[in-house]
Amino acid sequence: MGELTYRATVAAGKAVLRALDLRVRSAGAEHLPATGPAVLACNHVSFPDFVVVGQALLGTGRRVRFLCRADIWHSPAGPAMRAMRHVPVDRAAPAHAYLVARALLREGEVVCVFPEAGISAAYAVRALMPGAVALARETGAPLVPVTTWGGQRLWGQRREVGGPFPRPTLDRAARGRTVDVRIDEPWAVPPDADLVATTRRLGAHLQDRLETLQRLPEHRPRPGEWAPWYPAHLGGHGVDRAASYVLDAMPRSAITPTWGPGLRTPTRLE
Repeated sequence: MGELTYRATVAAGKAVLRALDLRVRSAGAEHLPATGPAVLACNHVSFPDFVVVGQALLGTGRRVRFLCRADIWHSPAGPAMRAMRHVPVDRAAPAHAYLVARALLREGEVVCVFPEAGISAAYAVRALMPGAVALARETGAPLVPVTTWGGQRLWGQRREVGGPFPRPTLDRAARGRTVDVRIDEPWAVPPDADLVATTRRLGAHLQDRLETLQRLPEHRPRPGEWAPWYPAHLGGHGVDRAASYVLDAMPRSAITPTWGPGLRTPTRLE
């Protein structure tokens, strides 16, 4: 049943991408191990990131189990999410998601974590939760950094605290766009690895790869274009990174950034 649901969901995803004339351009899929467990650690720029990352890895023949917001399980998509063995993440009680993901890795599955635990309105890699690195350290699974950019043109982040929840852009303006996905070589995370230092290394790596994609000509705004979907530090009109910390509202367990533009201590949830 789970495999049939996964196939049906993949087919539906392909149909949506075709309808939008959206191109998922991927590179590095060969870095995903052909067998055995792996922890994918992906940056997060749009709500459908898990769809495009999944599409980018279809050619590997491996099924990816994504950690996603728990409220999806209370929507009409809930039964399909359960059948595909994706993992609900409740930010108020994240230990459950960690334990489920650990069990999947011990079964030899590929698990994808979005360690930012949300989307930064600045479109720079925000504070990271340490779970992805911790899973790789505890299970011995390789840690595979993944970077994506372009999906925010379809469904990005809100710009104000208490502002309206963003809606997807599915009109003509969304058509014909490119979403990039880059999969890097796996990292070995030894049992004695420093969790904070390794997570900060991951943050710096993801930020570097993200800016490489953001600077590609096809992803840059046109001259004079209002571009709330493009980072301010690269000339767009995304939320300033310092202001985005209020929107990010990261929990205390998040690792403070030592990477990217405009560094300062983020505002955290109490």
